[in-house]
Amino acid sequence: MILISNPIAITNEINTIHALFENGMELFHIRKSEFTEFEMEVFVSAIGLEFRNQLSLHSHHHLAKEFGIHRIHFTEKMRTETSEESLKKWKEKGFKLSTSIHCMADFEKLSDAFDYAFFGPVFESISKPNYASNLDFRMELKQRKNNKTALVAVGGITSERIKAALEYGFDDVALLGTIWNSSNTIENYKLCQQIVHLY
Repeated sequence: MILISNPIAITNEINTIHALFENGMELFHIRKSEFTEFEMEVFVSAIGLEFRNQLSLHSHHHLAKEFGIHRIHFTEKMRTETSEESLKKWKEKGFKLSTSIHCMADFEKLSDAFDYAFFGPVFESISKPNYASNLDFRMELKQRKNNKTALVAVGGITSERIKAALEYGFDDVALLGTIWNSSNTIENYKLCQQIVHLY
């Protein structure tokens, strides 16, 4: 199970991130698209050294090596602008790569360099109201041929919808709004984690 950062700053954010790690968070994607390079440096510096290998950067990829981060994420736009040669160079340096897709055709064409891909919104997004897909994900995933890249459900994933997403055929789920909009972030995360582990 993956957690994506809130795109905007929230109160006590770093303390909450540490508490989530201490409660079993395995992978944290830092998606702060508005951050300058300096703001990203400050943010990452505040996260404990012991958690660096569980972080993925969505922007300012060149900072990854400096901070001992071994995962980077490519937006759809970024992916289309990156050569296969460049992706392979990242892999040769020991990085795990992920990306975002919005249709199965793109997933099937993905470079083998990508370890996993976010696909969604599977349900109506919590963080982006009125953002939903008209795809039938159960049918889409039945046609899946690419088994080299893990497929991660994103968008509208709540504790009540995790089972459905995994039954559609997704390998994993990524959470955002259901955690950051929760009145009890840690307990809600732990609940989601328990459900994922059942499947």
